[in-house]
Amino acid sequence: MTIVMGLLIVAFGVWGIADIFRGFGQSTVAKVGSTEISIEQFRQTYNDRMQQISRQFGRSLTPDQIRAFGLDRQVLQQMIAEAALDEDARRKGLNESDDEVRRQIMSDPNFKGANGAFDPARFAGVIRQIGYTEQRYVAEQRHVALRRQIAGTVMSGAEPSKTLIDALNRFQNEQRTIDYVKLGAAQAGTIDPPSPEQLASYFDAHKVQFRAPEYRKISFVVMTPEEIAKWTTVSDEDAKKVYEQRKDKLNTPERREVSQIIFPNGEEAQAARTKIAAGTSFEDIAKERGLAASDVDLGNITKAEIIDPAVANAAFSLASGDISQPIPGKFGVALVKVGKIQPAIEPSYESVAATLKRDIAMERARASVNDLHNKMEDERGGGASVQEAAKKLGLTAVTIEAVDRSGRGPDGKPVAGIPPGVDLVSQAFASDVGVDNEALQFGSGYIWFDVLGVTPSRDRTLDEVKDQVETRWRDDQITSRLRTKATAMVEKLGQNATIADEAAAVGAKVENASAFKRDATVTGLPASVVAAAFRTAKDGAGQAPGAGNDEWVVFRVTDVTVPALDLASDEMKKLKDSIQRSQSDEDVGQYITKLETEIGTTINQAAVAQVTGATSNN
Repeated sequence: MTIVMGLLIVAFGVWGIADIFRGFGQSTVAKVGSTEISIEQFRQTYNDRMQQISRQFGRSLTPDQIRAFGLDRQVLQQMIAEAALDEDARRKGLNESDDEVRRQIMSDPNFKGANGAFDPARFAGVIRQIGYTEQRYVAEQRHVALRRQIAGTVMSGAEPSKTLIDALNRFQNEQRTIDYVKLGAAQAGTIDPPSPEQLASYFDAHKVQFRAPEYRKISFVVMTPEEIAKWTTVSDEDAKKVYEQRKDKLNTPERREVSQIIFPNGEEAQAARTKIAAGTSFEDIAKERGLAASDVDLGNITKAEIIDPAVANAAFSLASGDISQPIPGKFGVALVKVGKIQPAIEPSYESVAATLKRDIAMERARASVNDLHNKMEDERGGGASVQEAAKKLGLTAVTIEAVDRSGRGPDGKPVAGIPPGVDLVSQAFASDVGVDNEALQFGSGYIWFDVLGVTPSRDRTLDEVKDQVETRWRDDQITSRLRTKATAMVEKLGQNATIADEAAAVGAKVENASAFKRDATVTGLPASVVAAAFRTAKDGAGQAPGAGNDEWVVFRVTDVTVPALDLASDEMKKLKDSIQRSQSDEDVGQYITKLETEIGTTINQAAVAQVTGATSNN
């Protein structure tokens, strides 16, 4: 259903929602028919999604950044779509029994334990992790089941036509073969250096391409546990104390190859154990019960990884090769077999000293980050610059003399030393000299920065960029000559000249690319040539830019292979399923749009702005 509802959101993006902004009470974000979406519901869902996105980026994002992703609109659209389907279910008198909801939850693979059965503890842990109480999750699943019923009914019967499948099959699988000639600098001929007048004229016509960007001089200090830990010294005495405290955790625990067969009762388990004692193998008992090897094998695991304590205790008391007596467990009565045993390993202090010291340094650094953060904020609040505050606190401030918006310096190369994964440069360009900027969150720490200077964008003089201008002029001359030569060759090929003769006339060789599709990556040919080949009929000639300014490609299409349509093939079945899903999504989207029109949808823009941090225009 997650996929279905995700596609409903896409559908909404196409058809929109019937926005009617009116006055609301303070507790409602939107109303679909008689179904209300409360501010608290919207806030909870919105915050959950914000946290998901922030985790994906590895840092907290600002409300403005979140809205730039369109998350506010997306969440609202999803909740309105769900509310419309809920209202439709209510009006149609649809319901889902408690037993059916329970069955669906217990059959969800996300809640199954190692034995393949529903695990209550896992269920509780998973829903807690995603921010649900059991009551809220069960209620939501009831709604989801009813929405699935409606969406399934709308989607039923969607069947793509053979004509559409044939057209898409042709588009995806048609193959072309070409003979081609690459024209390069040699075919462009000798290009004399430009005269001063030519160079000046070219520079004047393309001056914007050589304009110097705006640069900013910035100073920043990075305060993270990793940075602080670099300068933290840990003594052997302290490390040995921690070694003794953590010895059990530092040990590599014993591992065993464990297999188990679960029986519904003790009688069947004992009967199987008796057969094993008489010579039947453990594996044969599993086969008799219709179990595959993957159903029996728990893998090479530690004692803590076995969910059932009774099975764990028995498995780790047997010798290698032994089979247990029947074990009454949480999921039934088990027989356990033990294979290879890997003994526990206790590392010496010397073997883990470096790692322990690094971990201790990090722990101490984490503890000091908040304290240093508060001290840094106090210094900044007192008017100190980043450099002054850093010096007072024993931190190192970094100064970058000039960086443009793309993170490059005046030499055109990326500026070294800018912390990765944080938008420091864009934040600096959104600020100005003398502005007290908010600290940027960076991993588990912070970055403070000042803009120390601004060098405005300006037109460079010809003398400053003369070499660049001359290089660009020469490149343009080569491109122009090659395009002209390629055009002449294509005209001759259209008059029945052979590509071999045309290649020989310009001192180039004929190459071949066979049976490639329109989305193919063809060795030695850029995508522009592949695309041009699919715009050209069989036996026709064409041209396209090559891999660089000094390359142009002339080609002739020598063969076009149109694939036969085999509706029974796996590929066509997948294509048909894809088209059917797309058509179904469109049908559901249109159905929801129709529902909104009939039921009536109203949105409290002020409440949405309140939750998302946007400025309301109401």
